[in-house]
Amino acid sequence: MKRQLSRSDCLIQQFDTALRSMIPHAARAQRNHPASKLDEMSFDGHQRRHTAGLMRVNHLIGVANQALYQGQSATAALPHARQQMEQSAAEAFDHMAWCEERLAQLNSRTSYFTPLFYASAFGMGAVSGLASDRLSMGMIAASRELAGKHFEDQQTQLIVGDQRSHALLRQMASDEAHQAHLAIESGGMRFLAPFKWTMRFIAQGVTKGAYYF
Repeated sequence: MKRQLSRSDCLIQQFDTALRSMIPHAARAQRNHPASKLDEMSFDGHQRRHTAGLMRVNHLIGVANQALYQGQSATAALPHARQQMEQSAAEAFDHMAWCEERLAQLNSRTSYFTPLFYASAFGMGAVSGLASDRLSMGMIAASRELAGKHFEDQQTQLIVGDQRSHALLRQMASDEAHQAHLAIESGGMRFLAPFKWTMRFIAQGVTKGAYYF
């Protein structure tokens, strides 16, 4: 039987997760990198910078997702909602670690905006968790659905022949779709299309700078 964590234990766990999300190379994946057995292509300078910019945005999406789950789990009322959030958070760590590994292969770094995104997303998650578990699960479903579509769309922006980045984005898109489905099955609210369009528009705007910085 899983031990019930005390308030101080939860705070320590939240602090540890925040540090591992924001400090470069601190996140550790539980699964192997999807592109670990694929050969690297030869990039020129512009191609390398472009691919690194895409991966920097993807890493930031993983950070925001992780913070959203942590904020929600801190205020969620129902145990099954917390369990779903923990599973989503574990996958978000995989995505962060994979993107960091890809960035290292491209001789690049994560975004300078990482702490700001973590704090903002954590606050949003905590507020939705206080409102209701149904809203929290709906937020997970909507955000994962949008992230999955982003990763699918981004595959068309990759350099032709970049098998490693393609494999990474395919796996991440699959994970996002699966978690979105599970969140709805767990009782998540189905957000209307206009609300999801607004979420996507805002996300595209705030992550645009991460491509460069």
